[in-house]
Amino acid sequence: MSVVKNEKGRGILLAMVKGIQDNKQYLGDVDGLIGDGDHGMNMNKGFTMYAEQLGDGETSFSDGLFDLGTVLLNKIGGSMGPIYGTILMEMSDAEGDEDEITLAKFGEMLQAGLDGLYGIVDARPGDKTLVDTLYPACECIKKAAAEGKDFAAALDEMKAAAEAGKESTKDLVAKYGRASRLGERSRGVLDAGATSCCIILQAMADGMKAALED
Repeated sequence: MSVVKNEKGRGILLAMVKGIQDNKQYLGDVDGLIGDGDHGMNMNKGFTMYAEQLGDGETSFSDGLFDLGTVLLNKIGGSMGPIYGTILMEMSDAEGDEDEITLAKFGEMLQAGLDGLYGIVDARPGDKTLVDTLYPACECIKKAAAEGKDFAAALDEMKAAAEAGKESTKDLVAKYGRASRLGERSRGVLDAGATSCCIILQAMADGMKAALED
């Protein structure tokens, strides 16, 4: 059975950092259509600060998630700092410093992140937020684990689920945040948080695939 060694966190975390850095402008452009346009800048600031903090050091996946979450919680503006900080720190806590992360354990981590998010926001699937990306990704991994699927294949399925979830926000009307003031005019545009969540989850999946061991 394939697992990800918790100690192999550096590559996964840096893949997530690169995903945000490479899409800074794109996230700003998406956010600018129905928001204030600073989502890419804020996310890039937080992820880059984490990378600079890590430097040449090694990190476990759980410690890296917690440290990144702490930076985002404390150092970037707007609502996304507390939101992503909570998700990542709850995922870290759920890992529990176990040496090996199985597919089932990864499902538990995603569920903990989602539950943490539900504890601080009222948004649920269908409300045009990052929940529309995170929820299907979480459900996909839990289902794959229950069915005994291959870890790498499950990560590919999670990437597709996150992509589909992100794309679904284009047809939804925003109910929360600045975009909610636009009502029906928010339809037809991707949600910026759902978009950044998709980028993060897909980069995380690629990093984990590279770290898989039998």
